[in-house]
Amino acid sequence: MTYHIGAKPGEIAETVLLPGDPYRAKWVAENFLENAVLVNEVRGMLGFTGTYKGNPVTVHGTGMGMPSLSIYVNELIKDYGAQTLIRIGSAGAMQENIKLRDVVIAMSATTLSTPSRGIFKELNFAPTADYGLLAAAHKAAAGKSIPTHVGGIYSSDTFYDERPDLNEQMTRHGIMAVEMEAAELYILAARYQRRALGIMTISDHLVTGEALPSDEREKSFSDMVEIALEAAFA
Repeated sequence: MTYHIGAKPGEIAETVLLPGDPYRAKWVAENFLENAVLVNEVRGMLGFTGTYKGNPVTVHGTGMGMPSLSIYVNELIKDYGAQTLIRIGSAGAMQENIKLRDVVIAMSATTLSTPSRGIFKELNFAPTADYGLLAAAHKAAAGKSIPTHVGGIYSSDTFYDERPDLNEQMTRHGIMAVEMEAAELYILAARYQRRALGIMTISDHLVTGEALPSDEREKSFSDMVEIALEAAFA
């Protein structure tokens, strides 16, 4: 047990899927894993462990934003031995060619600030995905009908952003989408020599103003979860 995870030793798998929403973790466990059991509910942050095609998998919520994710990923790696960590979440598109429900696979994650910023001081560290996972996810996505995009994303440390000038530059420089967690996940994976990847479904669009209603978001995430699971065990 840790401060934030109540699982017993051996109850967390080496492969962990990381949705921000704890109820999305429950949905993934119920719909994609076999024999899933609840292993954590401290502070309402749900975690489940089961199997996918015979492979042990944990799906654990991280909350919103990089500080919250940093807590859970640190503990999952340092106290439970997690080796492969894949963020599955939603994102806002920043390019017109990317549409609602499309899947984005993050090769890199640009950011203004993360909880690890104090370590790097003046250095602009470039957080990137594990190439093996990235390539496996791209291959898994190729067999699906859902449009999939691979490239750079932006991990924001604010949800209610008031920097339209910054968004313009992100779009100008080809950033595909914005979310709030992947950059810190990639940094922690690099620090502890783990594999990490971020796979996101587009739930809203910063350019067109479109957005999926909440009841449709869950139904649109199946492809993303399947891509993550196939990539993890490729």
